[in-house]
Amino acid sequence: MQLVPKTQLAPESAPITEKIILDVGGMKCAGCVKAVERQLTQQPGVKSACVNLVTEVAVVELETGAVDADALAKQLTTAGFPTQTRRANDKVTGETSALQDPAARGRREMLAAIRQLVIAGILLGLSGIGHFGNIGSSMLPMLNNIWFHCGLATVALLIPGRPILVDGWRGWRRNMPNMNTLVGLGTLTAYSASLVALLFPQMGWECFFDEPVMMLGFILLGRTLEQQARGRAAAAFRQLLALQPQIARLIANPDAEKIGAGATIVEIPAEQVRVGEWLQVLPGDKIPVDGEVRFGQTTVDESMLTGEAVPAIKQPGDIVTAGTLNQSGAIAIQATRTGNDTTLAQIVALVEAAQTRKAPVQKLVDTVAGYFTYGVLTAALLTFAFWYFFGTHIWTDLTMSGGMEMMGHSPLPTPHSPILVSLKLAIAVMVVACPCALGLATPTAILVGTGMGAERGLLIKGGDVLERVHQLDTVVFDKTGTLTTGNPTVTDCLVFEELFAEGKIKAQELGAESKGENVPTPLPSASSTLLRLAAAVESGTYHPLAKAIQQFAQQQKLSIPDAVDFHTEPGLGVSAVVEGVSVLLGNWDWLSWHGIAISERAQQSAQRLAAEGKTVVCVAVGGTLAGLIAIFDTLRPDAQAAVDQLRQMGLRVMLLSGDRLEAADAIAKQLGIDSADVMAGVPPAKKAAAIESLQKGGIWITPDSCDLNLTQHSVVAMVGDGINDAPALSQADVGISLHCGTGVAMETAEIILMRDCLSDVVEAIQLSRATFNKIRQNLFWAFAYNTIGIPLAAGVFLPSLGFVLSPSSAAALMAFSSVSVVTNSVLLRRFAHRP
Repeated sequence: MQLVPKTQLAPESAPITEKIILDVGGMKCAGCVKAVERQLTQQPGVKSACVNLVTEVAVVELETGAVDADALAKQLTTAGFPTQTRRANDKVTGETSALQDPAARGRREMLAAIRQLVIAGILLGLSGIGHFGNIGSSMLPMLNNIWFHCGLATVALLIPGRPILVDGWRGWRRNMPNMNTLVGLGTLTAYSASLVALLFPQMGWECFFDEPVMMLGFILLGRTLEQQARGRAAAAFRQLLALQPQIARLIANPDAEKIGAGATIVEIPAEQVRVGEWLQVLPGDKIPVDGEVRFGQTTVDESMLTGEAVPAIKQPGDIVTAGTLNQSGAIAIQATRTGNDTTLAQIVALVEAAQTRKAPVQKLVDTVAGYFTYGVLTAALLTFAFWYFFGTHIWTDLTMSGGMEMMGHSPLPTPHSPILVSLKLAIAVMVVACPCALGLATPTAILVGTGMGAERGLLIKGGDVLERVHQLDTVVFDKTGTLTTGNPTVTDCLVFEELFAEGKIKAQELGAESKGENVPTPLPSASSTLLRLAAAVESGTYHPLAKAIQQFAQQQKLSIPDAVDFHTEPGLGVSAVVEGVSVLLGNWDWLSWHGIAISERAQQSAQRLAAEGKTVVCVAVGGTLAGLIAIFDTLRPDAQAAVDQLRQMGLRVMLLSGDRLEAADAIAKQLGIDSADVMAGVPPAKKAAAIESLQKGGIWITPDSCDLNLTQHSVVAMVGDGINDAPALSQADVGISLHCGTGVAMETAEIILMRDCLSDVVEAIQLSRATFNKIRQNLFWAFAYNTIGIPLAAGVFLPSLGFVLSPSSAAALMAFSSVSVVTNSVLLRRFAHRP
């Protein structure tokens, strides 16, 4: 799987761009993400920036040489977001270590959070005993002492609450307020008001030192639980990283005769292996690089790559992949791809890139997050102003009746103070608001979904792909090599003209008795001559049909002459000069292009073969149609089940092929696909146009025309494998490529199926739908929580029901909202596994 650099795809007139990756720390909520993106995009030369809150990664696209990556990292660090640059040209292990630094930092942060949580829990317990009455006061009278509670609140702010206050102040000072700013303002306001009431009792204010302690306790509890859930969400990606081998055993003197004994083995870091070097892999070792087995035999567990539990047998000449596990025998391999070029390294790169690609629905969240904190602060000020200047004067009996009850809290005491009522409501508004839930809604679901996909051999390239998959209504399959096995065999050979003998030869036919037999039936001389010429011409191309003709000629033990002056026209045919004679192989269009007449008899024979689902190759010698070669490609074993399941999911299934209509219809009938859903005779250059016609609501008629019904647009997925499918994969709303396909096809596609199973098309769509449903659930909860929680905290039901959230209750709900969003994403791991 070879990735195509962006610079190769950009037009010459456009600025050459590059991408850099930054590991960004210190982000707490969606507001922080928006602040980091704003800091990056404000720099001249930066085209775009995409920041992921969960993985703490920023992908920055910029003009080559316009901005120094280290300067960007330093600027973000100065702004309060510790950042380091991940070099694009690092080796795999270098990338791993770069990725492990944030993981190590995360573990340190988790230990620190647990320590702070223990301290806050102790403080919360001591404060709660005094808060809920005389419990324990007979044994420890000091628990009801107001100065004791003042000391508890002071310790809570200075020890577990200090990081929150410091970070909140930094955000405020840089005009980038975040969630910590809201929490810090709330706790400090409650503490300050209580301190004033304690020092100046003549004012008649209430002391509520327990509120800042309980707020910090609930918030730290929520963050610890959230961090643990985020760790579970990232577990699949960490397991993927752990597959990357660190050590390789280099064979210094690769000699086939001494490879088993006497060979010099040197252990070196895996990133130092070079292409062409020989490596020893012992049982139980991970294969360090992509390579080819040169010596020995073994079984290899490739489940990390394909999701297939059954080990694969590997012998000399077989391909092995980095990260797979050697099980039973010692082997020697020769490196074919190393470092960032290995399949595993590119999977890691694809999965990580996918986790930074946002779903379009996230744009709404980003827009809201940029102004969220300012909006909450404004709402808190308005709440305070309303209740202080109007509310407590309109409803004078509210504060006397104990309307502040919530979750076991005692009513406000008398005498009451309007300023304290207004202050408590404003604090509750600041604390209940949760930008974290908004910021975590999308990235946690994408993190879990793409990680699970990678575990099962399904590479989904981002959140935008998930959203488009959710909207699909049509799936189009390429025929050859996708619905079929891609290993066609010659079944029939018809000869119409004698080639080098005098007179006419009666048409000879190689019938069905030769199909798939290990011992081929000897051919008549005319058929042998035709096949010899065809195999000579096909030696200049790598098309599956060419391979089938060459293999059949070899099975017949025919001598294949040399050919020169090859010319290939993709989707049409190939020509060459064999023994001084011009020979053409291809379809009817290819022959017509060269002015070769086609008899009615030949057309009838071709139609008969095509009706049996066979691909017909015309052979012309010296400007005359000499014969037909029929080739049959069997359906993949899981093709029927995949098509049926897609239909059950409410999707329209179509077939796209460059083959004759009769051959495509025969395959369609085997799969139960209606003839109206077959697009046949479509050359590679027009496959993209066929997909576009479907997207625009078109009805396909021929490769040159279609009727448009613009009232019914389709959202189309294209499933293909070959280089000729790349334009169609790119045109489709969702391109799905089999891993056995070409590198261009896989680079163009949005979903890559590593197992080469059509059943994975179904699973990829189901997983994408399930992931996007989680995103929608998370966003609904995040918006609904804030939409309901802020008015409740502002006292909407205080006049009518006497109900309102206390600051500590608001903090508990805020912590619960973040934990619930992340936990809901983690529940995606219950998505049903394949049978």
